[in-house]
Amino acid sequence: MLPDFAFATATRIVFGREKADTVADEVAAMGRRVLLVHGRGTERSAGIAAGLAAAGCSVGSFSVRGEPDLPMIEDGVALARDVGVEVVLAVGGGAVIDAGKAIAALKPATRPTLDHLEVVGQGLPLDHAPLPFVAVPTTAGTGAEVTRNAVIGVPEHQRKVSLRDLRMLPDLAVVDPALTDGCPWGVTLASGLDAVTQVIEPFVGTRANPMTDALCRDAIPRGLRALRRLAEGEDHGARDDMAWVSLCGGLALANSGLGAVHGLAGPLGGLTGAAHGAICGALLPHVLVANHRVAAEAGRDVARMEQVGRWIGEVFDAPGAGIDEAAELLAGWSRAVGLRGFEALGIDGDARAAAAVAAAGSSSMKANPVALSEADLLAVMKATD
Repeated sequence: MLPDFAFATATRIVFGREKADTVADEVAAMGRRVLLVHGRGTERSAGIAAGLAAAGCSVGSFSVRGEPDLPMIEDGVALARDVGVEVVLAVGGGAVIDAGKAIAALKPATRPTLDHLEVVGQGLPLDHAPLPFVAVPTTAGTGAEVTRNAVIGVPEHQRKVSLRDLRMLPDLAVVDPALTDGCPWGVTLASGLDAVTQVIEPFVGTRANPMTDALCRDAIPRGLRALRRLAEGEDHGARDDMAWVSLCGGLALANSGLGAVHGLAGPLGGLTGAAHGAICGALLPHVLVANHRVAAEAGRDVARMEQVGRWIGEVFDAPGAGIDEAAELLAGWSRAVGLRGFEALGIDGDARAAAAVAAAGSSSMKANPVALSEADLLAVMKATD
């Protein structure tokens, strides 16, 4: 029998090359006073900004120069209120989309932001519906364009936590793989491994459902193959595949949760400032091994984990590989093409110890297929060096 499940996502998803050309008209139909949230540069959002102006919109600009933290979000909310923004459009990577999502959610809110944050705040639902929000990703990694939360750093607590509400799901997500063409390899690798992690963790986790399974079974090997092709050179077909895998990851995690990789990545990012995708990529192979070992020792079903191992083996020329061999292949390939381990990322022993404790309270950890002890988590982090 099929299990009961629910599935929620953006109101509308548009996928395909050159689809970004349609964004300005879509946004203009939602409101004329637009806040355009973008990254350090504006080259990938310039065409959309010009289209908004041509459509008669008043366009404010907000630059996201790093992963969003509470002061940055509060600055963005203040700007949105000052200019009377009616709709928020985010064009950029996961950090940009999370920032835009948070600004759209908090602009109408009347309570202090901390009241709505998980872990360090009260985790209260929003007291007003968010502004209309449109997400246009320019990297293939987080899948933030179809998730209901925004990850925000809180410097005072050295934590990254979520602002989460079902109403934060974007009104429109436009996934145009052409916007990822030419993305630097370091960003492609880290974000791509994050995307692959986000289809593996929902597949092996405790909250998997038939809808997310259908997405993840295709996306796991597709993402691994596409990353391997991109390591050899620019490839539009591989860019298309990675954009699809990233979208699948967002859809899956929003409905089935994540696991120990992200349970550790949140605290580690807040403690050290290391890039989220690089942390996830370094952790993934070793978490796979730890989950498999603990599950096997407990007599739990390991079929899904072993299937992931076979997919990895097939992509890296070792069909039929067991999970330990597959994880070693993935870790070795990732390191050979530029991924750094924890020591090189500046993640020291104090940060690891603190993250192992903090991970126990992480929402991501709740769907991990097995309970990993602090000792297990410390061993996983040690293995990344």
